[in-house]
Amino acid sequence: MKQDIPINPAQRWEWLKYQLRSQGSSFRKLSDELGVTGNAVQMAKYTPYPRMERAIAKKLGLTPQVIWPERWNPNGTPCRERPNRAELCQKSTRDNTNTSASNASTHRQMAQGA
Repeated sequence: MKQDIPINPAQRWEWLKYQLRSQGSSFRKLSDELGVTGNAVQMAKYTPYPRMERAIAKKLGLTPQVIWPERWNPNGTPCRERPNRAELCQKSTRDNTNTSASNASTHRQMAQGA
């Protein structure tokens, strides 16, 4: 399937929509499954959005590196303009809920120390 993925971003987006429809899904259904707004999934079309890119790729049985090679490093990490930003996509296996953590406490500590 990798050979079929268009390089042109507009064509790639249409290809993604087609692939989801062929599996009986859509971006809207995916957003409902993830519990996010429809716009959140659509943002992956215009700007790097690792969480949504992972979700779309997982739904299609691919990796984000295959779909968006320009946005992902070969080792599976997203190419970032802000490289020190944490990737918080872990799930707790015990209670199957998202772990929510942020860099806010780190920023507060840095601000207090300054």
